[in-house]
Amino acid sequence: MKASHSDQQAILEVQRLDDQLASLAQREASLPESIALNSVVIKRNNVRDLRIAAETERTDVKRELARAEGDVEQIVTRIQRDEARLNSGTGTPKELEQTQHELVTLGARRAELEEAELTIMVQVEAISNRINELIAEEERFAAEIADLEIKKENALTIIINERTAVSEKRSAIAAPIAQDLKDLYAKLSADNNGNGAAPLVGNECKGCHLTINTTEVGRIATLPAEEVVRCEQCRCILVRE
Repeated sequence: MKASHSDQQAILEVQRLDDQLASLAQREASLPESIALNSVVIKRNNVRDLRIAAETERTDVKRELARAEGDVEQIVTRIQRDEARLNSGTGTPKELEQTQHELVTLGARRAELEEAELTIMVQVEAISNRINELIAEEERFAAEIADLEIKKENALTIIINERTAVSEKRSAIAAPIAQDLKDLYAKLSADNNGNGAAPLVGNECKGCHLTINTTEVGRIATLPAEEVVRCEQCRCILVRE
């Protein structure tokens, strides 16, 4: 293939601009703000999951508390009934004695149930405090996420502006280049991890950074300037000065 010296120099400039675009893409993919944001989002989600679990636990414990309160209420009702019977003096002495004994038993049971009720109430309070701590932690992470999202957007805007400028410059430089040379460059670039053209400096290809043997360098030197030369190692277009 043949191409004018100016087109070959231009395709080398296109390669340089493509390298810049690839670098910008890498910057975008590895933004520190994105990495930090992902980390904080994971932490926030973990805290959210803990809060949801704690709220579920509190619901279960409150249900248990309601049952305990119901049990105490039933005991209190029975105690009030027995006390009313004793105070009225109705019934045989034996029945009244049995009622008195039952009151002692009910009193002990009431104390036991109220202690259990108090334990559950303390548990509910502890879980509620934990939930409040988790909510506060979620809010702190939410504020941090909002700040990082702004920083990420600002960083992306800079990259987008740079990419737009580089792309416009690339289009302007690539437009007048012969189509067959552009097609060759595009194919080589796609097949070679973005490396389609490189300068030949002395006996070194700057695309693969390998040394070209003396015989090949001598052969290249004898070729006309418009002859398109390829690196034997990486196959990219070798652009001579």
